Amino acid sequence: MRKISLKKEVKILIKHTHKILSLILFLVVLQGCESENLKSKNIPYSGIEPIRIPLDLPEFEDGSGGLIAYDLNNDDQRDYLITQKNQISVFDSTGKKLWDKKVDIHVTEKAEAQGLPGLHAPGLQVADVDSDQKIEVLFLSSDNKLHIVDGENGKSKKIVQLNVPKKVQRWEHLVVVNFRGEGDKDLLLQATTNTNYRLGKHLAAYSIEELIKTEKPKPLWVQNDFHSPAHNGARVVDLDGDGKDEVIGGNIVNSLGEIVFQLPIKLQNAPHIDSVFIADVKPDSSGLEVVALEEGGDNRIFLYNTKELFWQADYKNQEPQNAAVGDFDLEKPGLEIWCRSRYKDQRPFVFDSTGKLIDIYKIENVAPKGWTTKGVEVIVPIHWTGEPKQLAAAKERHESGDVGLFKPLTGEFVDKFQTVADRLYIADVTGDWREELVVMNHQELRIYQNPAPNPRPDRPSLWENEYYRRSKLTWNYYSP
Repeated sequence: MRKISLKKEVKILIKHTHKILSLILFLVVLQGCESENLKSKNIPYSGIEPIRIPLDLPEFEDGSGGLIAYDLNNDDQRDYLITQKNQISVFDSTGKKLWDKKVDIHVTEKAEAQGLPGLHAPGLQVADVDSDQKIEVLFLSSDNKLHIVDGENGKSKKIVQLNVPKKVQRWEHLVVVNFRGEGDKDLLLQATTNTNYRLGKHLAAYSIEELIKTEKPKPLWVQNDFHSPAHNGARVVDLDGDGKDEVIGGNIVNSLGEIVFQLPIKLQNAPHIDSVFIADVKPDSSGLEVVALEEGGDNRIFLYNTKELFWQADYKNQEPQNAAVGDFDLEKPGLEIWCRSRYKDQRPFVFDSTGKLIDIYKIENVAPKGWTTKGVEVIVPIHWTGEPKQLAAAKERHESGDVGLFKPLTGEFVDKFQTVADRLYIADVTGDWREELVVMNHQELRIYQNPAPNPRPDRPSLWENEYYRRSKLTWNYYSP
């Protein structure tokens, strides 16, 4: 039997010890990344009593129509505009009905089958478009007309018959924009292809003044190769800080109608861009960035701006499906990107601003007891506490159920609200810059406000941010 020296035995022991320690370190890191040690908690319902506004509306037949908040009568209070098939209803902050209108407003459920604006989209815009110091409401009707009505009383101010491109049924989506550097005085129109799987590639930009005053208005520009997300319309914002808006999708169209950036993906049925989000994700980059989610193919998450693709990433080629982009971890620079996943038992994963995976978990392991096993939907980052760190708000998936607040990094729920949510809208509607949960069904609006003192009361209103205003007027289920 061959003898091994003591010195050699020590070397072998050290070698194997290093391997064991490396394995232990790997398991610790993996455990730190997977927040599955959290378990469902029996969280009691919140004791916050919501502001209630009776509605007495027709029941929602499907996912068509939604709501937005905006000050329509210059009283510094947010009013509520609610759309359904064939109806617009408007209530002030006290619950008084300002007006309602029976009209064939163009709202849809499935954008890929019925055209834009898509699931839960409100299908209207709000702005002072004629410089009379009063707010107007703009919407499209299914007979391809643009309607401009007085925001305070709903009386018609102008109806414009619109021209459409060849092979397009009608204009389906509208956004009030600033393409000429003159403020919100322009209008972007969007339409889908008249095909079995509709693609929102057609855009046209107009001066609103021309639309109002001219019988045959000429567009500022037309673009028929826009790469729209599959299930929702174009998002618009001044992305690069030049004082003029860009149109955001799988490519970026500048204020002159020119394509200035294109993701490495075709406009097609599948794979396609599912949704887009705009935020200041990278603190070391000027302007804002775009987050886009891919469905099919490599199921990538993209981060880009008008000039470059910063990164693309995926988690084991699993579909991200829905996202929330916010400051969920104050120790990391920039914002985090929470992706819901497509699994029936949802398994969210989270990336940091550099595209590095930082967390994964299962919703069923962290959701409150009694929460649907289908998971969460309409997931929106929310400034609830007033502190820099954000939470996410969501409703129960595929049912008119409860809503909740959770920590996106771990999935831990911090509150839940017993309600019947057909729609969930997140915005600052009470005026202290923090955001509220606005829950709607056909019988009432419920507004849940954080009753705790605001730790930063002097912070400016979120509505002063141009993209905040844009996003709260053009949201839908897929890109809230």
